[in-house]
Amino acid sequence: MKKLPTYYISHGGGPWPYMPDFRAQMKVLEESLVAMVNELGEKPKAVLMISGHWEETAYTVMGNPVPPMVYDYYGFPPHTYQVKYPAPGDPALAERVKSLIEAAGLPAAIDPERGFDHGTFAPLVVMYPEADVPVVQLSMRTHYDPLEHVKLGRALAPLREEGILIVGSGLSYHNLRQFGAAGKVPSEQFDAWLQTALAIESQEERTATVCDWTKAPSARIAHPREDHLIPLMTALGAAESEKAYCVYHEKNIFGGVTASSFRFGELT
Repeated sequence: MKKLPTYYISHGGGPWPYMPDFRAQMKVLEESLVAMVNELGEKPKAVLMISGHWEETAYTVMGNPVPPMVYDYYGFPPHTYQVKYPAPGDPALAERVKSLIEAAGLPAAIDPERGFDHGTFAPLVVMYPEADVPVVQLSMRTHYDPLEHVKLGRALAPLREEGILIVGSGLSYHNLRQFGAAGKVPSEQFDAWLQTALAIESQEERTATVCDWTKAPSARIAHPREDHLIPLMTALGAAESEKAYCVYHEKNIFGGVTASSFRFGELT
């Protein structure tokens, strides 16, 4: 089994793949998600998704073999609260993830009831529409400590050689009050910083710079609450010595916002 890269993706808004007009607006993002699957080639054994929509006091792994849906969005058409993404869970992988986290000295737990939130099912319904790849979600911790989430990624790194695709799912600019024209300048500024930071060649310097993200231009405008940025730290930590590649970049999502996604590691 080849060693898989890791990804940090901007996952779009709410249940966008299930709304034709909204999906058309996400065309560039959708194309990037399909391209990710194509560049990987063979399907992974499973996807481990760290979603920006789930946080707990300990790193918590979804242990449900038949995950339900979590409709964690508001104000969308009624049919979007009936959609199903029927990918199976993987309880054995959940236990493996928990053991790796605990071996790194970090707190971990299994949630036997948790289902897929839209940070997971929205991108995956585009990537794997047949829902034929097992999926396990992993929470962030509520404190959002950047370096600890990098350490989480380090702990999960062995999974890359076991056929497990590690994906951090968030949005590189996430300020619901400043989308559209109001988000144009701050999203451009933060994205430019992020591109530069991830291109730093020194592993130690790159990790330190990214973890110190609040010093970036427009940092707290881009992320008033960093839930959609922290999954980046885990994707980075799981491929910390490897190069970052921008795999999605758009300057007009959500009416004027710049957003990006990244791959860490080579395609072998």
